[in-house]
Amino acid sequence: MKKYFIILIFAVSTLISCNNDYLEKLPVETLTEATAFGSYSNFQTYAWSLYGVFDNANILRKIGTYGDAGLNLGDIYAGYLTQKGTSQYNPYAFQTISNSSSGNGWDFTYVRSVNIMLANIDKANMSTVEKAHWRSVGYFFRSYYYAELIARFGDVPWVNKVLTDTDSEIYGPKMARKAVADSVLANLQYAETNIKAAGDGKNTINVNCVRALLSRFALFEGTWRKSYGLGDQDKYLNECVRASELLMTTFPTVHSDWGAMFTSPDLGVIPGVILYKEYVANVIMNQYSHYERTSSGTAEMPKSTVDMYLCQDGKTITSSALYAGDKTPYTTFRNRDLRMLLTVVPPYQLSKTSSTAAWDYPEDATYREYLDLMGTTKVIANPGEAGKNKVFPLMNWSASIVLSMPNLSTKSSQQFLSCRGGYYFYKNYNVWDLCSNLGSTNTADKPIFKIEEILLNEAEAKYELGQFSQTIADKTINKLRPRAKVANMNVSDITTAFDPNRDPSVNPVLWEIRRERIIELMGEGFGFYDVRRWKVAPWFVNKQQYGMWATKTQVGTGSLLNLTTKLSDPTMTEGYVYLFNDPVKDGKGWLDKYYLYQIPTNSIQLNPQLTQNPGW
Repeated sequence: MKKYFIILIFAVSTLISCNNDYLEKLPVETLTEATAFGSYSNFQTYAWSLYGVFDNANILRKIGTYGDAGLNLGDIYAGYLTQKGTSQYNPYAFQTISNSSSGNGWDFTYVRSVNIMLANIDKANMSTVEKAHWRSVGYFFRSYYYAELIARFGDVPWVNKVLTDTDSEIYGPKMARKAVADSVLANLQYAETNIKAAGDGKNTINVNCVRALLSRFALFEGTWRKSYGLGDQDKYLNECVRASELLMTTFPTVHSDWGAMFTSPDLGVIPGVILYKEYVANVIMNQYSHYERTSSGTAEMPKSTVDMYLCQDGKTITSSALYAGDKTPYTTFRNRDLRMLLTVVPPYQLSKTSSTAAWDYPEDATYREYLDLMGTTKVIANPGEAGKNKVFPLMNWSASIVLSMPNLSTKSSQQFLSCRGGYYFYKNYNVWDLCSNLGSTNTADKPIFKIEEILLNEAEAKYELGQFSQTIADKTINKLRPRAKVANMNVSDITTAFDPNRDPSVNPVLWEIRRERIIELMGEGFGFYDVRRWKVAPWFVNKQQYGMWATKTQVGTGSLLNLTTKLSDPTMTEGYVYLFNDPVKDGKGWLDKYYLYQIPTNSIQLNPQLTQNPGW
């Protein structure tokens, strides 16, 4: 049984909701504030509101937002995924990112909300240990938000108190990112030492959550400093390793069902889950599965990302004897990493014409290869049971059956679960979640921190420190691959010839570590953070996005791509499905100024001491 809290405290809502930006000030001494922060339970009540940071609109990787604006968005910006609309091209590839007069994530309202709590700790009737605990909780939440500010803007103001009219920081300059990051790191290290180890109950901020954020933040900052030549990166990389290895000891087991991590009704019983967004029917719900089961679902995977998935022998499609080619979708998916089949829909075709009648098992074995694989070989268990995935054939929200996959929107009369390129994204798809035309009725939980990410952090940090080895691969990446039915990484096999299609500027071993991260965390929104901290955004973002190999008959009114000219060619009878132009050929492509976000011009007008980020 899920546990949940409904908090309607006037003092809390007043203290938080009346702030529109960090320049607005509340009186430090008011009756409301004094009442709200008198005891341990008062702080506990106030802190529940701070959990909203995980779906805060100013966080790129936010949980719970409708459609592709949440978890998918970071991977869409990175070029890992795309959207099916003909005008839904990557804004960073085609330079349609407009100047920002306001917003853009430059907002300190949440920081102020945390600082209000922190400012009242020493006045409260609590023990020294209890005060240290709530200071640690506040440091965690403020650090989580500051990690986003640093990732977006680099240099930012460091606001660690409730500002008043007399505080010079109101209209002060930015602080260097290295100094801000060091302050965040110190706060997290304090929190790790002083927070209650078990937190305040199940699925609350505890010592493991602090270590998970330390692992994530330290990897980001350490690799950013290395990529951009800022120096002092080893301090962060070593901190990532330290925190990661403590978590690896605490959470030694990787869940055997990769797909269930995003389709489970209760992540509290899933091994390796450190913190998760909990959903409860009729209280707090989401529409992830519903969205993917409608005509509104727009996310798909371009062929360049499909090609990154290894074959089950652990080799790339360029070298594996298991690779069956890409001239039909059936061969494209054959003998591949099973995470691919649980992220984009593999092909099938039913021998029926009605989407509402009972479906018929195809007589032709060609069309039932993946119906059989996904239903009878324990890729899933007990199809249809809550928390299991996936159930074939696919259905829309009203249980109308999708007659065939790929379901190309340019040809099919079934517009639900369709895409232009043939590789429909359905990571959250399940049929146990309640679906209706109300939309937000799904209750599958979503992970915030999990051991799989920590293993990948450890592997990458160890490489950047010059300490990656077969032993480290076995402790990290090779714990992830068995449930994807992919052979273990053999580090000695990874030479410059291992993947001739890799980014040639990246060491081949590091490329394989990054490949594993991309595949394991696909659709979780890490992509745009990663390609920017690696400083390799052009390699991913500037790719021309196209889809599966198809015939003109299959695509109908759709267009095919001539790979020689990289243009749509109406004379072709078969080829790759054309999605968007080549951004570089169009005179566009990634601009280096995109590595940091623009500071809104209104904020600079209000505070002339703020300086704009380069290029904006």
